[in-house]
Amino acid sequence: MNRPLRWYDYITINIYWFALTTRSQTISPLILPLLVQQFIGEQAKGAALGNIRLWALMTAVLVQALMGMLSDRSTHPWGRRRPFILLGSLGELIVFALLGFVAGMEGMSGYTAMFAIYVFSMVSSNIAHAATQGLIPDLVPEEKRGRFSGVKALLELPVPVIFVSFVMGRLVSQGQLWTALMILMAVLVICTALAMLVPEKRLEQPPFPLDWQGFFRLTLMTVVFTLIILGMGGVVRWFLNLSLPEGIFKTVATIFAGILSMGIAVALGVLASLRIGVGKDIRYQPSFKWWVVNRLAFLVGSTNVATFLVFFLQERFPQFAGEKAAAPAATITMFVGVFILLTALPSGFLADRFGKKILVAIAGLLAAGGIGVMLLFPTLIALYAAGSLVGAGVGLFYSANWALGTEIVPREQAGRFLGLSNLAGAGAGAIGAYIAGPIADATGYTLIMALYGVLFLASVLFLPYIEEKRIGSSPVGG
Repeated sequence: MNRPLRWYDYITINIYWFALTTRSQTISPLILPLLVQQFIGEQAKGAALGNIRLWALMTAVLVQALMGMLSDRSTHPWGRRRPFILLGSLGELIVFALLGFVAGMEGMSGYTAMFAIYVFSMVSSNIAHAATQGLIPDLVPEEKRGRFSGVKALLELPVPVIFVSFVMGRLVSQGQLWTALMILMAVLVICTALAMLVPEKRLEQPPFPLDWQGFFRLTLMTVVFTLIILGMGGVVRWFLNLSLPEGIFKTVATIFAGILSMGIAVALGVLASLRIGVGKDIRYQPSFKWWVVNRLAFLVGSTNVATFLVFFLQERFPQFAGEKAAAPAATITMFVGVFILLTALPSGFLADRFGKKILVAIAGLLAAGGIGVMLLFPTLIALYAAGSLVGAGVGLFYSANWALGTEIVPREQAGRFLGLSNLAGAGAGAIGAYIAGPIADATGYTLIMALYGVLFLASVLFLPYIEEKRIGSSPVGG
């Protein structure tokens, strides 16, 4: 930059995170499930939603990686990041308008159109997302990055989640889809306009050659991971078509098949991805391998509870049929967001004092406990309490698990190894939705919520295989 940072730069550099989260928290858990239900009907809505999530998330992985590479090397007069943010925003405005028109369609034609629009949304939003991630590293000196990251955290999670709960959720639940989409457009336009005030300076020349080999490696990883998920999803569909006797035996067998299929997808997905991304050197990083497995198992649960929450509410509460489930779903999400904020802030201090693995373990137990409350006590008050427990677990996990990962990766290759872990985030949504969706269609959404609770617990079981480096002591293993 050619000037010092000013107070309003805290806003302009971080404001686009508000737009990104408002978009994701409105479309993915509220609008998308309701449109799938409208087009597909009750019998196959879980599988249909899982199918969309799989292909959209795999698209997001590739687009974000490619656009991050391209924006790193951009020599546009506006700077490295702002042109990509503007381009992504223009694409999203088209997406929001198209969603409103698609909502008036019916049947498979509506589903096909929505599928294409949602995948395109993953392209446009991740063009902007990849660029926004580079603003703080580009413009903020190291001694101020903590403060800027604090503002980022505030605008990225609790503020938009509360906004969605009080505004967007109520509009969607009242059938006012166009009003909700117009507000989304307004939020996007305002945040984009403020982001254009970011004091970027033109890059005179690219800082490094374009590494297409790295992108092709990520593409191969994504293809392999997708094939593994498709394979396990096929196994689940085959199992559900078997003529098993109705009753407790079928329920237990279905739970076992679901856990086994998602467990294999998690383990094979991690092992195959790391083998491609790191090569034979991964054998010398056992802690990193188990850290990614722990991360993916937990995120499968946390990501997909929100994905299927609307359908779960419709199943458990007859008064929340159709669009009426959007409002309580948004309120539960608000409790999750508030408790993420409350636990994420002090978790750094707690991790330094008591250790990171113990906090990750507590996170898994809290989140599993939240699912237990959700299943055992069918009241809205209990669901708010369940959301609070899950949120507390997620807040602890995000801070402590990432801190654990940053200390176990090779310091000289930290960017390479931590970059590979990003596949866990997208893989979590794909595994939990694509594999569990057909199970929910066959047995109900209460069962898959139980499966996600089991995965929260399973994530704890991998911790003994991770060595933790404690200050003033030897590494702590299992």
